[in-house]
Amino acid sequence: MTSRLDYCNSVLAGIPEVTLKPLQCVKNAAVRWILDLNLRDHVTPGLRQLHWLPVRWRIQHKLCTIMQSIHTGRCPVYMTECVQTVANRTTRTGLRSSNSSTYVTPRLRTRFGERAFSFAGPAAWNSLPAELRESTNALTFRSQLKTHFFNLAFT
Repeated sequence: MTSRLDYCNSVLAGIPEVTLKPLQCVKNAAVRWILDLNLRDHVTPGLRQLHWLPVRWRIQHKLCTIMQSIHTGRCPVYMTECVQTVANRTTRTGLRSSNSSTYVTPRLRTRFGERAFSFAGPAAWNSLPAELRESTNALTFRSQLKTHFFNLAFT
């Protein structure tokens, strides 16, 4: 069930919460079914127990994983062409930010543009702590990323 919810979920970046609600309801129903909870029971403790992230945080997780593969050079060329590091900007040479692992979030005229990967991916990546962005091992990164988002979602 989670593989179906996670399939291409990075496309859902930036959509309103009301649109994500049906997907979260499916996930909540799965928690109730797995843990044999009543309809009136809260699912948040169940999500914690199963160590499942809410749908909104799974989308951010997917975006950050894709950005990490771009950052480490393990993705196709067309993906790297979608984003640009701050260090590669000609206006940034010689500044401290040129040594950082951040990416450029393009200026947009509408909020609809925030759903594009060229904006949502760098925005999600830049919001991560610096020590997490510096991780080069994919498995370690995913584990630390899930822990980071788990703490943000449930604390």
